[in-house]
Amino acid sequence: MNASEVRRYLKMDHRGSIEAAAARISEVLKETHLIQSSFYSSEYGAGVWLKPENLQTTGSFKIRGAYNKIASLSDKELKKGIVSASAGNHAQGVAFSAARRRAPATIVMPQITPLLKVEATKAYGAKVVLHGDVYDESFAKAVELAEKKGLTFIHPFDDYDVICGQGTLAPEILADLPDADEIICPIGGGGLIAGLLLWVKSVSPKTKVIGVIPEGSPAIKDSLEKGKVLREADIYTCAEGVAVKQPGDLTFAIIQKYLDELFTVSEKDIMENILLMMEKHKLVTEAAGVVSLAGAAKRARADRKLVCIISGGNIDTVTISSVVNQGMISRGRIMCFSVDLPDKPGQLVAVAQLLAREGANVIELDHDQFKVLDRYSNRVALEVTVETNGPAHIERVLDALSAENFRVKRIY
Repeated sequence: MNASEVRRYLKMDHRGSIEAAAARISEVLKETHLIQSSFYSSEYGAGVWLKPENLQTTGSFKIRGAYNKIASLSDKELKKGIVSASAGNHAQGVAFSAARRRAPATIVMPQITPLLKVEATKAYGAKVVLHGDVYDESFAKAVELAEKKGLTFIHPFDDYDVICGQGTLAPEILADLPDADEIICPIGGGGLIAGLLLWVKSVSPKTKVIGVIPEGSPAIKDSLEKGKVLREADIYTCAEGVAVKQPGDLTFAIIQKYLDELFTVSEKDIMENILLMMEKHKLVTEAAGVVSLAGAAKRARADRKLVCIISGGNIDTVTISSVVNQGMISRGRIMCFSVDLPDKPGQLVAVAQLLAREGANVIELDHDQFKVLDRYSNRVALEVTVETNGPAHIERVLDALSAENFRVKRIY
């Protein structure tokens, strides 16, 4: 998008545009009222509310922008067919919306996109083309297809109609919690937070809008620091929904003008919060969906009311298994250690009895008397994985082993 287009869109009636978008998309939206989280409020020492867009139609907020854009297209544009690029959630939003308007749709997705998102997109009737390792490579392919085949291209974030569609979250949030102090939002390409900013800074400027990104996806952070849109060479994050190498021109301009603060979170923080959402709220979320929750820990104050946008819940079961395991490790719920034992009867029983006494539940162990540590030492290695109740419990178990003169090495 060129500079003159950006300036023109910045002068639009944002409140009116978002109100029109809300009316347009109301026929397909589910109501996702705020959920007050007693767990996170206690954990963070602040009032924490969740905006559960993982429960939205197609499983994420992306249906808002996609439907608003496609519903505003002319019959001629629809007949040409629609093409877009997405890491998954925008893809489903476009596929669903195109089907509602009876328009053929082609979606280009990165080859690393979870199978769940690929199959869900196909289920809405769209043709899926897998191309590239990250969203930006898929985007280039989608633009190429639009030019070659004369298709109508739907940008996943750098489009004013898409941004206004995403912004329909904001009036819903403020209707549920008019005195919200901060709305915390993940940032990838910037469409969601740009829409929030357009509404909030027009209607409730006292409410802060806080952006959060994974450490491994710093495109918007680096761009803001340099004062211009930059393209990252590489990005590394489990949150594929916000794994974007370059923010949009319009989204960057909006973010640069209105954003209150920006924070980064670690992969460990993200994985922990996927696990916590399942355990404490019985809600399935994707990695990008909990980025805001990870960031909320840095914003918590006793007198603050924080709204965290849970942007999506489209996560495949293989990823869930891996993430839950990593989350349990990082929360001190699983510990693995090795201990070298004299190669004589009764040593394994002694370790097992100690673990039982300390309340550590054995998940897995590897005891092979033929796997000696040293051919002359007459000692064997025992590797044990146990379920624990947290870091303090882990320390008690390790101290108990050391007190019994076992030589222990913690693996994770």
